[in-house]
Amino acid sequence: MKNILTCLFCSVVLLFSCKDDNQQRIAENKKEAAKKEIIFSDIEKSWVFYDTPINETTEETVKTWNELRLFLAELSKKPKKTIGAFQQKSKAISKAAMNLNNNIPLKFDKPQIKSRIAVVITKVRMMDLFIHLDRIPSEKVILLIGEINRELATLQREMDKTVEKSKIPTEEGEADLKRMLDSTRAIPTTNVITIE
Repeated sequence: MKNILTCLFCSVVLLFSCKDDNQQRIAENKKEAAKKEIIFSDIEKSWVFYDTPINETTEETVKTWNELRLFLAELSKKPKKTIGAFQQKSKAISKAAMNLNNNIPLKFDKPQIKSRIAVVITKVRMMDLFIHLDRIPSEKVILLIGEINRELATLQREMDKTVEKSKIPTEEGEADLKRMLDSTRAIPTTNVITIE
């Protein structure tokens, strides 16, 4: 008799505890959904990229540099509806940013431009990383969107500077002087050891 009462008591306790867990789980799911909705709305509001060229140099370059044109086109398309759409768009932007290192026009194949491209790629990949986390830090994603815009403007200004510098005529003999200063063209000196 005692065994039956003990089993009955345990089953009643188990039943009520399961019911409480289920209600608690439903409440937690509602809280989590509300958090995700807030994160989605914050990211959606701030998802604005500078996808149009800011100067004539960039406008001309976009016509010939296909990778830059595709990158700016990816930035111009804003995802809608879900955080998953933003994650997919972030992945596409990251892929397009990685391609910026390919086929750089000869006049822009300089360390200054390459370093600016590297910074843009780094910022885009960081945004992609943060937006794919389970708990998305929306503040960091929003901050990175602003930094990406700033770095894009810096890249475009550097491209403009490069074009302006190339328009400056070289003086007579300047090319020869540059060749003479080039250490890779110097005749290597060999140390001859003489034994006396």
